[in-house]
Amino acid sequence: MNTARIVVLVIALAAGGVAAYLASGYQNAPAPVAPVAEKLPTVEVLIAKNDIQLGQALKPDDLQWQTWPAATASNAFIRRDSRPEAQTQIAGSIARVPLMQGEPIREQKLVRAEGSGFMAAILPSGMRAVSTEISAETGAGGFILPNDRVDIVLTRRLKNPDANGALAGNDLILSEVILTNIRVLAIDQAPKEKDGQTAVVGKTVTLELKPDQVATLSAARQGGTLQLALRSIVDANAVEGSIQDKAAKVTDGINVIRFGVPARQLTSQK
Repeated sequence: MNTARIVVLVIALAAGGVAAYLASGYQNAPAPVAPVAEKLPTVEVLIAKNDIQLGQALKPDDLQWQTWPAATASNAFIRRDSRPEAQTQIAGSIARVPLMQGEPIREQKLVRAEGSGFMAAILPSGMRAVSTEISAETGAGGFILPNDRVDIVLTRRLKNPDANGALAGNDLILSEVILTNIRVLAIDQAPKEKDGQTAVVGKTVTLELKPDQVATLSAARQGGTLQLALRSIVDANAVEGSIQDKAAKVTDGINVIRFGVPARQLTSQK
């Protein structure tokens, strides 16, 4: 073996030794310490253990405590640290609105019946529940359900209003919107939708009215035929007496009926 080969072999052995030393040192190095996640403060809030329907009386088994991030816990939530006995304290309360499983309980969505009936318990303060007769024809074909919003239309037949004028001998059919954006509380005795049904053909509808609206409806029932006009769901928060509603109260036209056949139509000036 010549000198050159010996030199190359020595260099190779030296390089291998250095590499082995470095590798062993790397393997013996301590593993990096994982950063400890900061623990967020939490509170226990009272939630619905199951789906709770409108008008359902709550039982302790319908509720449970759930850990909730303190930063996102609303002041309206019922907290265990401030009301540890709330699970039994609110038992017997009636749900004014449906509650979903896992939804935090709020006092605003519950009402104490205190021996009163269900309808009196869920009726807002200052409002009245008034019933009137309907049919499939006057109730939007049965597609009006509890919690829908409706307009109430009064249709009257006027006999010979102008005995000496051009309309003598003709009957006038007059329709006008007397109440707008009225909440439906119940159809017959069903205050809520059942089994996902999309139509309820009932004989009686219960409406949520203000005291002055009660008088308007009562007088209208004696003066003609009432019909419910279903409103869009987006109108639930419409302001009563808005420009659109006031315009709707102006009669679009008067049909003149002669011997049961429409003779002409007089359009009102707006």
